[in-house]
Amino acid sequence: MSDPVTLADFLAHVRRGALIRGGSPEHHFMHGAAQEALRIVADINTGYRTPEEVRDLLSELTGRPVHHSVTVFPPFHSEFGQNLEIGRDVFINLGCRFQDTGGITIGDGSLIGHGSTLTTLNHSVDPERRTDMVPAPVTIGRRVWLGAGVTVVPGVTIGDGAVVGAGSVVTRDVAADTIVAGVPARLIRETGYASSPD
Repeated sequence: MSDPVTLADFLAHVRRGALIRGGSPEHHFMHGAAQEALRIVADINTGYRTPEEVRDLLSELTGRPVHHSVTVFPPFHSEFGQNLEIGRDVFINLGCRFQDTGGITIGDGSLIGHGSTLTTLNHSVDPERRTDMVPAPVTIGRRVWLGAGVTVVPGVTIGDGAVVGAGSVVTRDVAADTIVAGVPARLIRETGYASSPD
């Protein structure tokens, strides 16, 4: 019998982009971890929580400190939590859904519009293997603005200072300091501003 999968093992597995085969030890670990994430998320979403309480629960969910400058308006949903990194001065509006199993990073100063969904797992196209999943991270740069109801699919990077129009589905990388919109999201124009480090 093989050793049980640890969090470190699982994170190394998904960071390699390795297949999570349905019924595998990694698959079972993921489902077990989801139960803990759902418990914490239920605490975030049940009744009123002060901003400090929300941050404390997010720190428990992610397994790392969440900076005091972060604001999240519940309800908020995450099915894993421990592969989610939130920078400073991030604002996440009502009703966002993060599938962070494959890794989500949100850079400093970014705004995530209400009802947005970030996804990091693709299922197999083969119907006989539909429970197999391929992880691919989502990276949101610094000072990005996602409008309301944006969906970002696995493997997408959105560059610093970019703006994504409300209701867009982002299926490919977005260059820094550009505005994209639509389904799928397409370049509208440059912002006219140059993102620069602090």
